[in-house]
Amino acid sequence: MTTFCAEHGITRKTFYAIRARARDEGQAAVLEPRSRRSKTSPGRIAAETERLAIEVRAALEASGLDHGPISVHDKMLTLSMAAPSVASLARIFRQAGVARKEPRKKPRSSYRRFVYPAPNACWQLDATEYVLAGGRKCVIFQLEDDHSRLAVASHVATGETTEGALAVVQKGIAAHGVPQRLLTDNGSALNTSRRGWEGQLTAYVTSLGVAAITGRPGKPTTQGKNERFHQTLFRWLDKQPLASSIAELPVSRVRMFGRGS
Repeated sequence: MTTFCAEHGITRKTFYAIRARARDEGQAAVLEPRSRRSKTSPGRIAAETERLAIEVRAALEASGLDHGPISVHDKMLTLSMAAPSVASLARIFRQAGVARKEPRKKPRSSYRRFVYPAPNACWQLDATEYVLAGGRKCVIFQLEDDHSRLAVASHVATGETTEGALAVVQKGIAAHGVPQRLLTDNGSALNTSRRGWEGQLTAYVTSLGVAAITGRPGKPTTQGKNERFHQTLFRWLDKQPLASSIAELPVSRVRMFGRGS
């Protein structure tokens, strides 16, 4: 047998396995290739879990909320469901044909992510326009914590004014305390230090010991977290009844969007 195994390039263990298969299943079974695939797959996600993940995604989308793999993962945990990993959810959504195809979008691995180490280390403040019924416009100020992505405060005004910026910062401080830094763009209502003079908002936060910082002109990615927050806000507002006035705009509920809340 040793000589036979050497001539055919197999081990004694393989010889015994082949002989046992021939004895149990017949000589013809030896000639059929045998799959190496495991009979069980402990890591395989159950079909029921995949179905629930797709249903949670659909419910978030219908509500106007973020419904990507990260949001679905967090929501499933909140509902005490067995949540697959974020990567597995992304694969499930692709296979189900519900994921939006974005071939030009860079993979996450290519991003250089920066985040402050603790809550209140830095807040980002930005304002965005929204259209009410009848075509009238308003401006929504959004204050977000850089570390936790918590929506610290929101405020709606008739325009991007210093009064509106002061109001939203004062709301945030009343609810969460004084931050170490306040990051804004170089808008006239936010921070004009690069223009050579100090605005009211900058003077106010500086008096509290807050460092007022800005991104470089023409570099909106510095305030990227707030820009992304605008997308979440618009997606949710578009699912709500169209407000005819600032008073009817349900902006106070945007705090639900903060992942740290």
